[in-house]
Amino acid sequence: MTWTDTIDSQTDAPSWVHVCSLSDLEVERGRAALVGEEQVALFLTHGGRVHAIANLDPYCGAHVIARGIVGTRADAPTVASPMYKQVFDLRTGVCLDTQGKERHDLRVWPAAVDDGEVFLRIEAVR
Repeated sequence: MTWTDTIDSQTDAPSWVHVCSLSDLEVERGRAALVGEEQVALFLTHGGRVHAIANLDPYCGAHVIARGIVGTRADAPTVASPMYKQVFDLRTGVCLDTQGKERHDLRVWPAAVDDGEVFLRIEAVR
């Protein structure tokens, strides 16, 4: 798990937080990062885009999404939970396949790469 810098809690403005180097990520393999008190699952797609979604699987309650199976559905990059196989859109966090259960979506964070470093746009923690 990657640990990040502390978020400035004195402001309500969102800020970009350094999470890891792009070289720490493998294509279509998840990595978990602790950002403040949030566990974030990071994914690098073949197109070079980094996606950041909640690592907490809402169906089983475990922080396992980073260990999920990466794929696509239509043009959407996806991850399937390693526990009960619900499929989530990496761009939006929307659950595309609930496996017959009530739909629960995942939180997403904007991600950016600058000079080989990965940053997430995070709202200040109160």
